[in-house]
Amino acid sequence: MLNVENKVIAITGASSGIGEATAKLLAQNGAKVVLGARRTEKLEAIVKEIRDQGNIAEFKAVDVTDREDVKAFIHFAKEKFGRVDVIFNNAGVMPLSPMNALKVEEWDTMIDVNIRGVLNGIAAGLPIMEAQGGGQFINTASIAAHMVGPTSAVYSATKYAVWAISDGLRQESKNIRVTIISPGVVETELGSDITDDAVKGFLKELRKTALTPQAIAQSVLFAVSQPDDVDVNEIIVRPTASAF
Repeated sequence: MLNVENKVIAITGASSGIGEATAKLLAQNGAKVVLGARRTEKLEAIVKEIRDQGNIAEFKAVDVTDREDVKAFIHFAKEKFGRVDVIFNNAGVMPLSPMNALKVEEWDTMIDVNIRGVLNGIAAGLPIMEAQGGGQFINTASIAAHMVGPTSAVYSATKYAVWAISDGLRQESKNIRVTIISPGVVETELGSDITDDAVKGFLKELRKTALTPQAIAQSVLFAVSQPDDVDVNEIIVRPTASAF
């Protein structure tokens, strides 16, 4: 696809769900994808599948909460292919719970992965993109960046932060594109770390009307494929039948 072929695209949270689907779709359209996540056995299998189809992919383990680990991941992509055109800061967690459950460790995890993970990706990639004269950050937010519901206060706060960080970076950038992807309900592993049984049941009901990860991958492809002077700032994608 126009403006996708041969682009070097690093993706976090790439071992399943949206990250996996996006890596496969971008590779099918000629991108050189570099997959990152903690579960290297899953990354290895996905990369093999991409290569078996004649496309280009590499992988490296990364913990997005570790600044030096993210820097090593992004520099791995640069060393492999000579540049980094797109960083898709996609890793995220969603252990929803009522505030009065006081699951403070889960709050900390959401802050570390959902906010610091994005900041670490930006810190690692921004100097590279500025030196090469351009690039693109794509950050996964959520419809939770636009609304708050019971049990989602902290999760929504982290996604509002992703929205704010992304728009601030966009305003500061003259030749670096910044895109926020805000999915509605998607059938992924997100939320598998919920420890509150009532919330688990609520999410299961919501997912009776859910998007596939491939639907979000198409949005990423669209944003990447635009001409370099066109910056798609945010895409909100919901199931047609869903109010949320």
